[in-house]
Amino acid sequence: MRWEWTKETLERLHRFLRQHDLVTGELQTRKIGDGHSNLTYLVGDGEREVILRRPPPPPLPPGAHDVLREARLIQALTGTVVVPVPKVLAVGEKGMVLDVPFYIMEYVPGVVITDETPQFLSSPKDRRRLAEALIDHLADLHAIDWRRLGLENFGRAEGFNHRHLRRIAELLVDKNDSPLPEFKEIQEWLEAHVPEESGASIIHNDYRLGNVMWASSSPATLLAILDWELATIGDPLLDVGYFLASCPQPNEPRTPTQDFARAMLEPGYPTRMELAQRYATRAGKNLSNIAWYIAMCEWKLAVLFEYSRRRGEDAYYDDPNLVRRFLASAQKAAGI
Repeated sequence: MRWEWTKETLERLHRFLRQHDLVTGELQTRKIGDGHSNLTYLVGDGEREVILRRPPPPPLPPGAHDVLREARLIQALTGTVVVPVPKVLAVGEKGMVLDVPFYIMEYVPGVVITDETPQFLSSPKDRRRLAEALIDHLADLHAIDWRRLGLENFGRAEGFNHRHLRRIAELLVDKNDSPLPEFKEIQEWLEAHVPEESGASIIHNDYRLGNVMWASSSPATLLAILDWELATIGDPLLDVGYFLASCPQPNEPRTPTQDFARAMLEPGYPTRMELAQRYATRAGKNLSNIAWYIAMCEWKLAVLFEYSRRRGEDAYYDDPNLVRRFLASAQKAAGI
């Protein structure tokens, strides 16, 4: 679903940004990112640049793409030393500038890594440091006291795993409210093995290599964690399972998510299990049930991709093989 700026919306945005002393001259906008979540634009006047985040065009699933909720979390995390995030500069309610809410955040110059590691981080030592920084920042995020940040009502931790599985399952059922045949076996396995929550933390819910900004020089320095739209309060091991599931491994079939982290196949990056062990040590967590969390995340992505394909949300989702790849990986993680 495409959306384009009009002369009128750009004029309203220009007035809004000037009121907040963020720009002065004529605006230019450029869409950035892959566009499969909230829409992100680089906005500038030739002297200063900021980032605008807005939901995709409606219709939207209930509760999805809540940019004001996303902005609230980023504002709460601003100032925490251990979780680097861009600073929110302004928030726009629905109807102020656009027909949807939006927010403005600072532009963080750096690099996002997906297909290959930049030349300035090409040594095996730099690659290992980069991966270790990724998992260390995830452990540090999970250690934050979210209640002290005023996020008591940001999510419901009790019974999170059962509830999350049920909510995802409800997105994709047949006329009898049963799982679709190709999803049935893995879903039944997940339902039969739901672990008790390992704790309650802020969880990013889309934490992976492509959602992090790095400094443009060696050594590998993480500047900002991006794309918080799915964040909530829940079991931190779901974040760990998702991150590990996003890490491709040599000589293994890749999932669509792993396609966006092909750089991690280069020499020097730790293995998936080395990263899991580093997290367990830093966070003091027992990862004996991590296979369930990995399988859960792969199945969840299969459901969400199939749901998006059936809704015709984006041509990217048209290929049913994307779903099959997630399901195959989920079944492998589950040992079925």
